[in-house]
Amino acid sequence: MRIGQPEPKRGNRALLAALIALSLVMLTVYFREGNDGMLHSTRRVMLEVTAPIASLGTAITSPIRTVGDFFDGITTSKSTLDALEQQNDELRARLAELEEARQENERLRALVEFAEERGLAKLGARVIRRPVSSWEGVIVIDRGSDDGVEPGMPIISSEGLVGQVAEVSKSASTVRLITDQQSGVAAMVQSTRALGIVRGAVSGGLTLDFLGGEALPQPGDVVLTSGLGGVYPKGIVIGDITDVDSRRGELYPRVVVRSRVSIDTIEEVFVLVGAGVETDGGVIE
Repeated sequence: MRIGQPEPKRGNRALLAALIALSLVMLTVYFREGNDGMLHSTRRVMLEVTAPIASLGTAITSPIRTVGDFFDGITTSKSTLDALEQQNDELRARLAELEEARQENERLRALVEFAEERGLAKLGARVIRRPVSSWEGVIVIDRGSDDGVEPGMPIISSEGLVGQVAEVSKSASTVRLITDQQSGVAAMVQSTRALGIVRGAVSGGLTLDFLGGEALPQPGDVVLTSGLGGVYPKGIVIGDITDVDSRRGELYPRVVVRSRVSIDTIEEVFVLVGAGVETDGGVIE
C-alpha cells in the first residue's frame, strides 16, 4: 500500500477566498459610508471595549520599558562619566601646577624684597640637594663658577641666614649651613647689641658663645649678623634665642638659638655675590 502526502482540502481554500472577498467588501463599505455608518459605529464600540485592556497592558509593560531605558541611560551616562573624569583629572593637574607656581612666586617675592631692602647684590639659586641626615650640615645649589659663584659667598633665604659657599663646580655649589658644627658667625643680640659667635652643633642646633655685655639676653630675643670679620653683611637674621642658662662660675652664659630657616623645606636661596661689610662709614665692597 503506497503512502503519499495528504492532498490539501479544497474547503479551506474556498473559506480563505470567501474571507478575503468579505474583507474587501467591508473595506469598500467602510470607506464609502459616513461616520455614522454601521462599520464606523462598530469600530468605536470595539475601541471603547478594548481601551481598558490596552491601558492595563501599557501599565504592566511600562516598568519594563522604564528599566530598559534606565540601563540604556547607564550606558550613555558611563561614557559621559568617563569623559568627565578625564577632564576632572586634567583640571586637577592644571590646578596643582598653578598652585605650585603661586607658592613659588610668593617665596621668590619675599626673597627679593628681603635682599632689596638691604641693598644686597644677589644671584638666585635653587636647592637641588638637602642633607640626608642630621649629621650632614650642607646643601647643594644649582649655581657654580660659570655663574660667578665663589667659595666664601654668603647664602640667604627670606627667613634669614642659611650659610656660606664651601665648594664650587662649574654648575653647582656646596653650601655649609650655619648649623654645621664647623660653622661660626659673628653675631649680636638685637635688643642689647651684645656681641658673640653663633656656632653650629652636631645636633643641628645653634649656640651663641662668647657673649659679651652685662645685660643677659632673654628668650625671644633676635640674633643678627654683626658684620664683623668681613664674611657676612650686617643685619641678617640668624635666629631667635630659645634658652639662656647663666651658671655661676662660668665666664659666659649658655645661650641656645633656633634658626628661622627650615632646611627641610627650603627650595630657593640667594647667593650674595656683592656682599659688603657695613661699618660706621658705610659699606665696604
